[in-house]
Amino acid sequence: MLRTKIRRVLALIPLALMALPQQFALAADAAGGGGQSSLARALMVIGVGVTVSFAAGLGAIGQGRAAGSALESIGRNPDCADRLFVPLIIGLAFIESLVLYALVMAFILEAKI
Repeated sequence: MLRTKIRRVLALIPLALMALPQQFALAADAAGGGGQSSLARALMVIGVGVTVSFAAGLGAIGQGRAAGSALESIGRNPDCADRLFVPLIIGLAFIESLVLYALVMAFILEAKI
């Protein structure tokens, strides 16, 4: 019970860190945009780096677990390999798209710095 609560809280940390650079960008726009302080710029750079690294790391973990589970299923029942292939590829594409969205967000926020 406690482990699941801890896992839920730990799962929210990357989401909070992903929102961090957006908040700094919105604050900089509200303050006039061009007159950003060096602290706000530095925090935006750190936030973008943390966002992309978390997205890439967690995406790699997700892809590894998905592929591992599919290979374990195929190992237990080799006849279902053709039925697992398409859902596996679709799932991996969705995971990778989230990582690419984080990269696009990093480029957009870099343009604001």
